[in-house]
Amino acid sequence: MQSRLTVVVVEEDRDRAADIVGALQRNDDCIVHVVSNTRGLAARIAAHAPDIVLIGVDNPTRDMMEELTLASGPLDRPVAMFVSGAAGGLAQTAIEAGVSAYVVDGLAPERLKPVMDTAIARFGMIRQMRQELAETRRALEERKVIDRAKGLLMKARNIDEDAAYALLRKTAMDQGRKVADVAEALVTAAGLLG
Repeated sequence: MQSRLTVVVVEEDRDRAADIVGALQRNDDCIVHVVSNTRGLAARIAAHAPDIVLIGVDNPTRDMMEELTLASGPLDRPVAMFVSGAAGGLAQTAIEAGVSAYVVDGLAPERLKPVMDTAIARFGMIRQMRQELAETRRALEERKVIDRAKGLLMKARNIDEDAAYALLRKTAMDQGRKVADVAEALVTAAGLLG
């Protein structure tokens, strides 16, 4: 992330919002925007393109929690949620919705920096794991298609597995394509033919 963070603070109470903004601006490394009305929250947050979202909620309900977390784009950016008291089971709901940090006992200005740092670090770790999972799934799907294409070649040409892969690889090199793309084309063509 960049050196100056853009922070959106979702807080309906003006005094608490002012305390939070003051604490964030003392660090002089944050650009802070306050959203005090949660109607149209997703659009309000998106308009600022924040690096992190801080949400202060007194007594969250399950519906409010889901609306706030989904509206804040937890998969797009770190979200730290501060609640006034323990609300049974809502912490789990918030974490499942993608909230990076869930803090009980409210949004205290002196705790902002360490909570933000933790939320950003946790979000980065989760994002990296999601990317690695997606790459692994893609590689597995490619492997399956390549294996099917090798099977088709082995049967059609009466060759062994190594020769089938060598043929796929040579074709891919000749056409300037990936082996998986050539294999996909072969499997698709075989499906059309029959």
